[in-house]
Amino acid sequence: MKTPQLLPPTETMYRALVKRDPSFEGIFYIGVRTTGIFCRPTCSAKKPARENVDFFATSSDALENGYRPCLRCHPLDPNAHPPKLIERLRAEVERAPGGRLTDKELAALSIDPSTARRQFKRHYGMTFQAYYRARRMGVALSQVRQGGRVDQARNGSGFESDSGFREAFAKIFGESPINAKTHAPLFAERIDSPLGPMIAVADDQGLRLLEFIDRRATERELSILRKRLRTNIVPGKHRHLESLRSQLGDYFAGKKLEFEIPLAPVGSPFQLRAWKILESIPVGETRSYSWMAKRLGDENARRAVGRANGTNMICIIIPCHRVIRADGTLCGYGGGLWRKKWLLEHERRYAGAGKGAVISGW
Repeated sequence: MKTPQLLPPTETMYRALVKRDPSFEGIFYIGVRTTGIFCRPTCSAKKPARENVDFFATSSDALENGYRPCLRCHPLDPNAHPPKLIERLRAEVERAPGGRLTDKELAALSIDPSTARRQFKRHYGMTFQAYYRARRMGVALSQVRQGGRVDQARNGSGFESDSGFREAFAKIFGESPINAKTHAPLFAERIDSPLGPMIAVADDQGLRLLEFIDRRATERELSILRKRLRTNIVPGKHRHLESLRSQLGDYFAGKKLEFEIPLAPVGSPFQLRAWKILESIPVGETRSYSWMAKRLGDENARRAVGRANGTNMICIIIPCHRVIRADGTLCGYGGGLWRKKWLLEHERRYAGAGKGAVISGW
């Protein structure tokens, strides 16, 4: 079977299948010819030989080619809801986000602590206690920033000593509780997409970052945000993140390709100018690096433009994927050229549904 154009290279997909790489969830599905079943790339079933595998961009494609869904990995569930145990653990955290649950207390709730740790780590990439600690410190930070005394915040955070509280606080937020009074935290959430899981970061100023989790540069960009804004990033909800999740859903569904969300990118004056020019490229169209350089007032600034585009931390919404070479070929996209091609073809297909990106807040 010929691999669809919008999929990554077959070698990449098969390697991801063998490794059960979670970063490829939602990007492709596999059909096993010997069983007639199709699965997610992370399915725990025994891996088939390469010659017995077909790749599909969507579950519908697999169904239309005669495959039936796997009963083990449930590939027809687009939302991949967390296991019931994880939902219960998160509910327990929200009942008392300033407290903590020991292994003994988990056992009293008929929850096996080792199972809780294993499932939470597998689903979120962090341990349950690390998640709870981040939420607890978020509560503490909120109290400190609202004028509360440090010892009151400590007592409400489940730490028995000042030194323990300050050490944990500094590890998570990168500064002491007293200094944190002047710095609001950045809130982060994971958002699933047809191109793989993404991470979004925002505060009251607007969206700071939107990236694919599997990008090598993502961790470095998170560090840049922490240092330049003198704060840290904690898991938590924010109104801008809720709006983003909804608008990304509309974008990928082809319902509405424009975004209406405040942006607060962090960069140099040159980078901010370049990113503003990116915003002016209409949905469904592309421009060259030379075009951007001329708009910036220096026809010889193509390389500088390329570097600025490469440091854009808000993908899709600040559309660096719409910049290509002057000869029309694709180049230079941190999320991978296959994603760039997917985004361009997706926007061209649905361009009639929108008028272009609407960026506000900067």
